[in-house]
Amino acid sequence: MKAALLQMTSGIDPAANARTIVSAVAEAKAAGAAMLFTPEMSNLIDRDRDRAAESVVRAEDDPVLAAVRGAAAEQGLWVHLGSLAVLADDGRFANRSFVIDDTGAIRATYDKLHLFDVDLPTGESWRESAAYAPGERAVTAETPLGTLGLSICYDLRFPALFQALSGAGATILAVPAAFTVPTGMAHWHTLLRARAIESAAFVVAAAQVGNHDDGRATYGHSLVIDPWGGVLLDMGSEAGLGFAEIDPARVADTRARIPVLAHRRAIPPVEAAR
Repeated sequence: MKAALLQMTSGIDPAANARTIVSAVAEAKAAGAAMLFTPEMSNLIDRDRDRAAESVVRAEDDPVLAAVRGAAAEQGLWVHLGSLAVLADDGRFANRSFVIDDTGAIRATYDKLHLFDVDLPTGESWRESAAYAPGERAVTAETPLGTLGLSICYDLRFPALFQALSGAGATILAVPAAFTVPTGMAHWHTLLRARAIESAAFVVAAAQVGNHDDGRATYGHSLVIDPWGGVLLDMGSEAGLGFAEIDPARVADTRARIPVLAHRRAIPPVEAAR
């Protein structure tokens, strides 16, 4: 079955971002895709948190979510909305994924577990935890492409999450992202291929790309990787729509060749030698 990935350059205007996604839903359906994947922060990228706060609302009031649900129902297409910035119950923001079915119903949500708090050698400093509340659960969802394990961006660096997802039956791992350019160049391809190989699962990673309205730049290179670690799609550094075939038989074949899931063992406590 065919997966569609939207590589986009989200800005500070949610209405403009919604139009981009709605158009992609129609284009993906026309191309025969079974499901569309969008990046992290599909509704808004704005590091001016005071300005962003004017657009961040509860999920049930979010106009981008409403527009995408409507488009999914109209086109009869499943959508993994990589993530939206929404208002959480405690008044902070949440970085939340949505799995939307072909009737527009929300089948699953996931809040990003690991928050990006780093100081890069380039001088860039990011404190996601200053505004965002972390998630508290790992999530899978049944989709036309298979059992989808949900993650968001910085989660990529924490393999225990992906082990838990594949152990719970995930055959596809979604990694929507807005990777910075320096970390993307250094680690993006390597980490995504590692997650696919160690889980013997497909990885679908729709990414933000280019120069954004708020002044930041993102790496792009949306990827689809097969369970053996082969790159099926690399969208490079231009916004647009890409496609890749997802064959569930590849998962079963890979897991039969190297049964890593069956061989996993609980790690005993580490003993320090004296």
